[in-house]
Amino acid sequence: MSTDAIDGAEGLGAVGDGTRVVRAGLPEPVKYEPTLPGPVFAAHFHLPGDPTGPYTYGRDENPTWTHLERAIGELEAPGEPGVETLVFASGMAAISAVLFSQLRSGDAVVLPDDGYQALPLLHEQLRAYGIEVRTAPTGGDAQLSVLDGARLLWIETPSNPGLDVCDIRRLVRAAHEGGTLVAVDNTLATPLGQRPLELGADFSVASDTKGMTGHGDILLGHVSCRDPRRAAEVRRWRKVVGAIPGPMEAWLAHRSLATLQLRIERQCSSALALAEALSKREEVSGLRYPGLPGDPSHAVAAGQMRRFGSVVSFVLPDRDRAERFLDGLRLVEEATSFGGVRSTAERRGRWGGDAVPEGFIRFSVGAEDPEDLIADVLRALDATQSAPGR
Repeated sequence: MSTDAIDGAEGLGAVGDGTRVVRAGLPEPVKYEPTLPGPVFAAHFHLPGDPTGPYTYGRDENPTWTHLERAIGELEAPGEPGVETLVFASGMAAISAVLFSQLRSGDAVVLPDDGYQALPLLHEQLRAYGIEVRTAPTGGDAQLSVLDGARLLWIETPSNPGLDVCDIRRLVRAAHEGGTLVAVDNTLATPLGQRPLELGADFSVASDTKGMTGHGDILLGHVSCRDPRRAAEVRRWRKVVGAIPGPMEAWLAHRSLATLQLRIERQCSSALALAEALSKREEVSGLRYPGLPGDPSHAVAAGQMRRFGSVVSFVLPDRDRAERFLDGLRLVEEATSFGGVRSTAERRGRWGGDAVPEGFIRFSVGAEDPEDLIADVLRALDATQSAPGR
C-alpha cells in the first residue's frame, strides 16, 4: 500500500466509529478536487526512467486501491500505521492468498469444519500441494485439540452459518506459543464488530462482498496484516495469480464504507430484537445470535466483540415449513449472501454443503424499520401454521 499521501483519518486521534468511517482513507484536500477521487482506469502508467514510483502496472497497484486499502487498514487497526491491507477480487481470493502464500509442502493447517461453505473446496487443493489439513469445530475452542505442530490456524468467528464463537485471544496465545500463525475470517463481524489484529491474530481476512460494502452489488475481499514480511508474501501471491479488484469496484467499496457504522448499528440492534422475538416462538428451535444473553457463545463473544453482527440463525420443524416461511416473507429477499441493507434469508440445507437440519434458516437482518421487519417475520411464521404443505 502506498504511503505517499496522508490518511485523512490518521490525525483525528481517538474518534468514534462514525467519524472514522466517513473519513477513512481520504487523501489530503486539494482545491477543486473531489474529496474521494474517482476510479483510476489504467493498465499501465507513464514510466520514464527507473521504475521508482508507486504505480507502474495495473496488476501491481492502482491509486483507487490505495485509498481503499488505507481506509480498511484504518478500521482494522486504528492508529497503527504499520498495518498493511491488500484488497482482492473476492473474499475467496483473499482467503486463498493467505493460505497459499503461507503454506508449503509438509506443513499442516487447522481449519474449522463448520465454517464458510467454500472452505472444503480448498481441502483437496491443499492436500494436492502436500499440505496436511486438520479440522475441528469452532465452538468450545475445539481447534486447540488439533493445533500441535501446525503452521497456520484458520479461525472463523462467529462461524457461518452456525454462529458459534471461539476465544480468539486463547487460540492465538496457544498458537503463538507453538510457532503457529493465526488468521481470522472476520467477515460476519466486520472491523466495527471485532478487530482480530488487536486480539493478537497475524491476519484479519474478510469477504467485503458482505457487510463491509453492504449493498449486495460488489465482489471484494481484503487481508490486513501487521508483519510487513507476511504482507509482502500475500502481495506477491496477489500479483502472481492476478486476483485484483477492478477500480470501479474498489471505488464503490470505499464510497460504501462511509455508511458502515450507520448500517451496522441498525442491523445489529434489529438482529437482537428479531432474535428476542424468535425466542418466544414455539416452532423455532436452535436459535443462535451471539448478542442474546442466553446464547451459548454470548459470554465469549461479549469479551471480544463490540457488536454482534447482522445474522440470526434458527431451525424450523422441517424443509416444507422453512420453504413456506421463506415464501411468505414480503420484506425479505431469498438470497445466499448476508450483511446487506436489504434483509435476506435462505434455507441453508438447499446447498448440501453445511451440516445443518433441513429446516435451518440463515437470516441476514437489513436496515428496514425493525418493527416492520419483525412483523413480517412473525406474520410469515403464523401463516405456516395453517398453510398446507407443497
